Amino acid sequence: MNSTTGNRLRAALPFRLNINKGKFYRTCRMLHTYLSAAAFIMLMFFSLSGLLLNHPDWFGAGRRDAAPVEIELESAALAEAVQSDAPGAALAGLVRQETRTAGAFRTADIMEDEAFLRFTGVKGTTDVYIDLETGIAEVEVSRPNPTAIIHDLHRGKDAGAVWKAFIDLTASLILTMSLIGLILFFSLRFRLATSLKIMGSTLLAFASLFIFFTT
Repeated sequence: MNSTTGNRLRAALPFRLNINKGKFYRTCRMLHTYLSAAAFIMLMFFSLSGLLLNHPDWFGAGRRDAAPVEIELESAALAEAVQSDAPGAALAGLVRQETRTAGAFRTADIMEDEAFLRFTGVKGTTDVYIDLETGIAEVEVSRPNPTAIIHDLHRGKDAGAVWKAFIDLTASLILTMSLIGLILFFSLRFRLATSLKIMGSTLLAFASLFIFFTT
């Protein structure tokens, strides 16, 4: 196709894209730089925590169980909590008035003469056994070590809505940064072909690992 034919085809189009490639790529580089700065610490944290999650035996991921604490709940308040519309949450509130717990209230199993409450969170878990007749409650708190905390933060397990939103933000930043980096590949005139070949090989290796080396 000669230049005259190409000019005629462009003139026949209903609209023309007037893009300044130099300005476009400069903007992409600027965005990529700033997004990299914003996502740098996040990317390092989730990379390190993912590595530790894959090798839990490196530093140990256990929990430390504190000695059980026995408390006594006031009988009138206990009866009122059991008869409330949300007895589990009401009992959890009573326990928290008497002693410190780790984690957020999650579940309650309430029977005729006893109740079991569970609090879970990244910073620890608490199991509470309540004798509804005597008002005596036994509180067992389990604290995780730093590696276990990192594991739970990586997975967002029992971390709360704010931390899960942070994970979504981190994923969005890294994804956007990666897409802009992909666009920048097309500004590498002399390295574009090699870059695309590497990307294709990586995609093929990724698919092969999934097909042949996972169960």
